[in-house]
Amino acid sequence: MSVFNKIFKLSNKTAKSLLNNRTPKKLLKTELFSEEDRAYILNELTNKEAIENREVLSSKIDKEADWQLVKKKISKPVKRMNWYYAAAAVLVTFLAIGFLIKQNYTPDETPQIIVNNIEIGSDKATLTLEDGTHVELGEGTSFEGENANSDGENLVYKKPDSKKGQLAYNYLTIPRGGQFYVELSDGTKVWLNSESQLKYPVSFVEGDTRKVELIYGEAYFDVSPSTENKGSKFKVYNNEQEIKVLGTEFNVKAYKEEFNIYTTLVEGKVEVGFNDKKEFLKPSQQANLDLQTNTFKVYEVDVYNEISWREGIFSFENKNLKEIMTVLSRWYDTDVIFENKALEKEEFIGVLGKNQDILEILKTIQNFGIISDYQINDKTIILK
Repeated sequence: MSVFNKIFKLSNKTAKSLLNNRTPKKLLKTELFSEEDRAYILNELTNKEAIENREVLSSKIDKEADWQLVKKKISKPVKRMNWYYAAAAVLVTFLAIGFLIKQNYTPDETPQIIVNNIEIGSDKATLTLEDGTHVELGEGTSFEGENANSDGENLVYKKPDSKKGQLAYNYLTIPRGGQFYVELSDGTKVWLNSESQLKYPVSFVEGDTRKVELIYGEAYFDVSPSTENKGSKFKVYNNEQEIKVLGTEFNVKAYKEEFNIYTTLVEGKVEVGFNDKKEFLKPSQQANLDLQTNTFKVYEVDVYNEISWREGIFSFENKNLKEIMTVLSRWYDTDVIFENKALEKEEFIGVLGKNQDILEILKTIQNFGIISDYQINDKTIILK
């Protein structure tokens, strides 16, 4: 049985089990696939050359006919099918296109090269030191400072030698098309998403409440417990919101151009406060602070959809195309124009890899019938 056919044999139960494993490599840990199958699939999904080859060779096949073949294997329309089927279908689409191209291509054909100036996001940030000095961090760079070191992908602060001292602050700014990880001096781990900025002390004062500020953007916090910091509490501030941490992991999303602040609890317990209002969150709950109406709402969410960005995956459920393209535009540092405004409300359910070329993602959305066409002008995407 071919890899192509094995993929389509995935039942709803199997698809759900695979997707709950969360990471792309774990998706393949099933007896359905041999080691050779796994190697082929991982190469098709993650190898840059394989991705580029699919884009180049796709112009040489009868896409409409082959896509009809794929759709025959899917029992329900993608936009209305069960979430797990839809997510599996996204995986199927990536692999099926690669398979079909492989079957239809002959070496003596000369492919047409597709020009794409939109780059995939990467680890990069600007560190602003207490004296105002700016340090550019990113892949292939290193930094050794008095209080912190970086290998270009992570920034790690040293534990202070002295127990008392005056607070000095650093800023870590993540541009569009970037992401970065920082470990604070108390051992707290923070993952920062694209277009974000965090303000924090170089070292915390022992015995005082540990305070950091997410000035804007999105961050995932894994807070070092107070038991390891002489009982010191930990608080995160954003705008007018205060999050009191009681030993936990949580995600905060607060972008400048958006009117809602989302706090999602993964583990532990937090108290979210705004003016005189306070709410305690339990795991899998999210607080939504509406800055336009100054109101709080707390509800249950699928936590994985909220934090999958940290694991290199975009996971979308109950999101319209405008919301999805906003997320993608930050990661790929691009602008998006909806030529057909009606498309903004179209829903797309599925999982996409952050290491995918933007062309492959756009073609997947197009193949699902959500958009009829698209165009790329320099770093602007036009959806039609």
